[in-house]
Amino acid sequence: MTEIVAPAPQPTYRLVPSRFPPIGLFDTVATAADLAAIMELVGWTNDRLVADRIDRLPRHEWVYGRPNASVVMAAFLHVAPTGMRFNSSDLGAWYAAAELKTAAVEVAHHLRREAVARSLSQIRRTYRTYTARLDGAYVDTRDLHATRAELCSPTSYVACQQFGEEIRAAGGDGILYSSARFRGGTNVVAYRPTKVENVVQTDHFEISVHAQRKTIDVKKLAS
Repeated sequence: MTEIVAPAPQPTYRLVPSRFPPIGLFDTVATAADLAAIMELVGWTNDRLVADRIDRLPRHEWVYGRPNASVVMAAFLHVAPTGMRFNSSDLGAWYAAAELKTAAVEVAHHLRREAVARSLSQIRRTYRTYTARLDGAYVDTRDLHATRAELCSPTSYVACQQFGEEIRAAGGDGILYSSARFRGGTNVVAYRPTKVENVVQTDHFEISVHAQRKTIDVKKLAS
């Protein structure tokens, strides 16, 4: 396949559960050497998975010394046990959407899956929003529904993870892809922390879903 690349939409939106507070370990450190020392001091490197993951990131890709650097790095260092759509469990990535509505539908889908897995009739959670500008060129898969249907699967990430990790290993910045949860929505995954720029925390939302319904309730919370 001849890969077509395109810039990421600007800005992008990412929703993060507010139960995971931002820890500013990376925000004020001046050098990579200082960061490594502080990580050891506060015990981050006691978590073998985190230590292994940051070792997989070349130091020139570490983000530190700027606002919300910790939020960016957390996306790469704290990963679901089975990975996500375009990354394995070895190393995370920064996922975002071109529109806030798409981001909300995406997190609601996973929230509903959690409700089903926990045998809950309903579940609600508060999320904080981050906007970011993603620099670089992204492999554009949005027109590949007919020829690479496996990359658009709503249920299996096997082919997607292999595809994504090959792009990351080849030095690619990330992937643009159509949302499997919201028709017409665009998502992006970024593989280079240093290209996740101008990260700003904005609004908080409460998202509620029912295990057996497709409706999503989204409520913006007062500042």
